[in-house]
Amino acid sequence: MAKSIMIQGTMSNVGKSLLAAGLCRIFKQDGYRVAPFKSQNMALNSYITSEGLEMGRAQVMQAEAAGIEPSVLMNPILLKPTNDVGSQVIVNGEVLATMRARDYFKYKKTLIPDIMKAYHTLEEQSDIIVIEGAGSPAEINLKSDDIVNMGMAKMAKSPVLLVGDIDRGGVFAQLAGTMMLLEEDEKQLVKGLIINKFRGDKTILDPGIVMLEELCHRSVVGVTPYMDIDVEDEDSLSERMSNEKAVGQIDLAVVQLPRISNFTDFNIFESIPGVSVRYVKRASQLGNPDLILLPGTKNTMSDLAWMRQSGMEAAVLKAHAAGCPIFGICGGYQMLGEELSDPSGVEEGGTMRGMGLLPMHTFFTEEKTRTRVNGQFLQVKGDLSGLSGAAFSGYEIHMGQSVSDGNLSMLTKISDYCNHADHTYDGIADSGSKTLSQNNGAMEKCEGAMAENVYGSYVHGIFDAQEVVNAVVKALAEKKGIDPAGLAQMDYAAYKETQYDKMADILRKYLDMEQIYRILDEGV
Repeated sequence: MAKSIMIQGTMSNVGKSLLAAGLCRIFKQDGYRVAPFKSQNMALNSYITSEGLEMGRAQVMQAEAAGIEPSVLMNPILLKPTNDVGSQVIVNGEVLATMRARDYFKYKKTLIPDIMKAYHTLEEQSDIIVIEGAGSPAEINLKSDDIVNMGMAKMAKSPVLLVGDIDRGGVFAQLAGTMMLLEEDEKQLVKGLIINKFRGDKTILDPGIVMLEELCHRSVVGVTPYMDIDVEDEDSLSERMSNEKAVGQIDLAVVQLPRISNFTDFNIFESIPGVSVRYVKRASQLGNPDLILLPGTKNTMSDLAWMRQSGMEAAVLKAHAAGCPIFGICGGYQMLGEELSDPSGVEEGGTMRGMGLLPMHTFFTEEKTRTRVNGQFLQVKGDLSGLSGAAFSGYEIHMGQSVSDGNLSMLTKISDYCNHADHTYDGIADSGSKTLSQNNGAMEKCEGAMAENVYGSYVHGIFDAQEVVNAVVKALAEKKGIDPAGLAQMDYAAYKETQYDKMADILRKYLDMEQIYRILDEGV
């Protein structure tokens, strides 16, 4: 039977995901079979597993840190907000329904068998499970039906480390106040406290730590620093979006849509020296980038309306007219077409004019495409012609289908090797594609589109291949007369491994790992 330890936080964005990932890497380094687990995740950043199932990217990142293949077992419930009061509910990797928050709150305890089945399966495969909570365990209006914080800790019989964020101030009140709002049986599960994101001279903090330990009757097992670690963030609270960034030799502008999803598609560019990735949410911030990136979104029509109302669409169109290339992924790709139709009310209902940069029409259906793909770029025209023939892998995850008006130049050829969509390919398939052949059960098709320096694809992760990112940066550098040497040399997989190891090294230095192993061994 696997041992477990759970990371809970005093609030959202205290660093739970990174600390859980760091512990996963440490336990892996120490020779244990370790797996991450989060019973319920709310995020728009998702991933398709090798089985064609959907899960949160935070647990994917943690699985990478643990050195294992991501599995939907690690995140049995995923909530993807569709608006301010409702979410798409994904259970065991498949869409269950779209529910209002109030309805889901009443329903969620019926999902406990699914949660525990996934957890027990992981137990059979692992020596240690690192469980991550969500938000705060002290939300007194939600505690009675909790399935992700103390409710999960009780079901898993897992000791808890409670994490507070000193960077936002009030960390002592965070930790002590949270402990005060817990029930007695919940308090017994908390075996240690962590103060996260510390900067400065710890000796100044030490008297407060003594008082905190006296107040809470728990040891502080670590004061962890603000870590400069480049790993994937869980959601749009990501600091990579909030910081003002200097413009690099090669400047990429990502339009920060209100319901942006899978912005991790562009993380690889941030790791290249001389390349800046700026998230812009006002037209005045766009500037003169070398490439504009339109990301995925959970609500294409609503976010396109925002672009129109905010002046962002006009700014992007002006940049395009001036020769700036544009690349849209998933929902960003859909926006680039002539028209969007939603006869079933999947998003906003009705029809909407697109940006008119690609000759295609997108229509939304209730069926969701979930598939992993391998592919390569066809003969690419325009500034990004260097992508021609480059190979990539990734996944499709979308509700809409995009159909050509007959004048569409296709961007890629992909092999759909794990298709779990509820639609068929019938000569005009999604993304304006035509079926090419069927090979060993895998459907090959042309996908994506391009026209006059405008490019689009449904494939998330299309930039992650070293060949692809290098070709993009090289093309943009040469267009500006910059020597691309030293700009576009990136082995992203190796780079991420160094980041996980760096994170583990930092946490070993600042966490009392002997005490954490003792907590793990003693359990509850």
